[in-house]
Amino acid sequence: MKNKKQREGIVYSTDPDFQFADNEEIIETLPNSQQSLKIWLERKGGGKIASKVVGFIGTDSDLEDLKKQLQKLCGAGGTAKDGEVIIQGDFRDKILDFLLKNDYKAKKAGG
Repeated sequence: MKNKKQREGIVYSTDPDFQFADNEEIIETLPNSQQSLKIWLERKGGGKIASKVVGFIGTDSDLEDLKKQLQKLCGAGGTAKDGEVIIQGDFRDKILDFLLKNDYKAKKAGG
């Protein structure tokens, strides 16, 4: 079931007019200068390394646009979901420079 999270806690209703309520808030993308992003180095099994940008507040389409820009910059694959962009490889410095040049508040995080 695709929307299982939205329907948690409801097992059965005898009301023939029952409809699930959409409690999702409309998320607007904050301007670049108000975004506070952190760049992590993530180590996966098998020795794989990825650069992870967390803290993006905005729509999925804007997050996808940021991912595409970072993929093009780094020449690597990646994914974006839940306010995070993951780019394959260690590109933290490149990503940090790009974000700062585009007025994002960004910094490296982690050890």
